[in-house]
Amino acid sequence: MFLAYHRRVRAVFLLSLLGLVSLNTGLAQSTPPAPSPASAPASDAPVVLIPVIVTRYPHDRAAFTEGFQYLGNSTYIESTGLVGESGVRRVELKTGKVLGKVATPLATAFGEGVTVLGGVAYHLTWQDGLAFAFDAETMKEVGRYRYGGEGWGLTTNGKDLIMSNGTPTLVWRDPKTFGVKRSVTVTDAGQPVKNINELEYAGGSVYANIWLTDRIARIDPQTGRVTAWIDVSALTREASTSAAKLGKPLTFDDIPNGIAYVPERGTLLLTGKRWGTIFEVKIPGLGTTNGRAQPRR
Repeated sequence: MFLAYHRRVRAVFLLSLLGLVSLNTGLAQSTPPAPSPASAPASDAPVVLIPVIVTRYPHDRAAFTEGFQYLGNSTYIESTGLVGESGVRRVELKTGKVLGKVATPLATAFGEGVTVLGGVAYHLTWQDGLAFAFDAETMKEVGRYRYGGEGWGLTTNGKDLIMSNGTPTLVWRDPKTFGVKRSVTVTDAGQPVKNINELEYAGGSVYANIWLTDRIARIDPQTGRVTAWIDVSALTREASTSAAKLGKPLTFDDIPNGIAYVPERGTLLLTGKRWGTIFEVKIPGLGTTNGRAQPRR
């Protein structure tokens, strides 16, 4: 009985479809066809880019990475999260040796992003609405700033601080006052992109990890439009396999988080929370800056 009913439904559907085709054919003879949305140019759709691994460096498996920036001279600055474990450190890229560090001054805070501008390292906290400023060389505290909402990622375009807060909004801040200068909503195909996490400014675009995903968004800082998605799933798999072999498998929290631009090579350093590796990768469309590093210390 069910088979007969299924055949009957198919027959009615096919007859209806033939009728619609016939009707559309008749209309086509008298009315010019309207352009189909499906055939519209997709030039605004973000491209998907696959990073090419150039080399690998060691990364502290205990570091719950929240902020990450290359400083030049084969060193980087990194901030870590988790209450009681949060802080900022300068690290030698090739060896992983810690050159200097400081704990997040508020012991109950969950540390978030970090960036260096004008010799000052700015460090966010997640839910305390408090940013700390350190001398980037000595790691001594030189200031504190208040802000509304949560703090997630932080980067700089060389003039302003650019901050994420987990929403689709990026905020440009004055480094002297931490006051808001402007903001933009990040969108993909017109839809807001939430959970924007660690940030990096490179080649005129903002690159952003998206929390709990294997994707990095390349964002137009003027419009907020996502112009490309970088698929880092292969890096996540390698980091996960390596951790499992050491008997310390990654958890759902140990996600890709950490983007740092290396201007002299036109590459990105990519890592994640409690990953044992920093991957140096090439990204299509991203090149060098004056062929040499621009130290940010």
